[in-house]
Amino acid sequence: MILAMQKNNPSTYIRILTIAGSDSGGGAGIQADLKTIAALGCYGMSAITAITAQNTLGVTGIEAVSPKMLAAQIDAVVSDIGVDAVKIGMLHDPEVVHVVADAIRKYQLSHNLSRIVLDPVMVASSGDALIAPPTVAVLVKELFPLVTVITPNLDEAALLLGRPINSRAELDAAAHDLVQLGAKAALLKGGHLAGDDVTDVLLANGKLHSFSSPRIASHNTHGTGCTLSSAMACYLGMGLPLDAAVAKARSYILQAIAAGSQVTIGAGHGPLNHGFAPIAMQII
Repeated sequence: MILAMQKNNPSTYIRILTIAGSDSGGGAGIQADLKTIAALGCYGMSAITAITAQNTLGVTGIEAVSPKMLAAQIDAVVSDIGVDAVKIGMLHDPEVVHVVADAIRKYQLSHNLSRIVLDPVMVASSGDALIAPPTVAVLVKELFPLVTVITPNLDEAALLLGRPINSRAELDAAAHDLVQLGAKAALLKGGHLAGDDVTDVLLANGKLHSFSSPRIASHNTHGTGCTLSSAMACYLGMGLPLDAAVAKARSYILQAIAAGSQVTIGAGHGPLNHGFAPIAMQII
């Protein structure tokens, strides 16, 4: 069975699979992914890697889904429904990474479907660790070569590269070094840098693309990384090239941040307004 072969059907939806952890507070993880996918007019499916107890203040518990159950979720979706793009988020231990890598190889995803976005979720917005240290090396070795693009933030890039990234001037070199780890392309998100503008850098096919926008004043930024990566998967699933998918995904998330900036959800970092302008499900 090869992913996305069901395009022979007379009509279907753009099918996006998210492989990630669950956020009980609804602002990040699987919940943010599915909200984003629905808002962009695509059909969302999920394979849950872990269940977290979390809210706007932080993470208070993590319980893993068994590797066998994770594999069964992926198999169930791919064998029946098919997939047009994949977003991968929280993978908390090496065995889970192996399950996802095995699924990509089993269904020949990286050969037949160059639409796999890996958000290497390692640290929550609250600062809580979401990945065991031994998992980082396995993630780099097993998954980086198989996916279309990785989307680390500055904290995650610092963990991957073993050095902090403290200025805009360091972004380009860091993006190059991330690709040197084995990734085909890297979108390095610069939102944690101080300043009135936010700059993200994409290195793909040896070419650097820079995306800048004014910083939006908002306390509600929980789940921004999850939202951006799932939006990228949606636009890749629609057939856009990577740089255009990044540009469209950034536009979506900026509007979602702005639309949710004046709302109070919880006592900490609240969620974005994913459904600020929902698009009807697209039939292709």
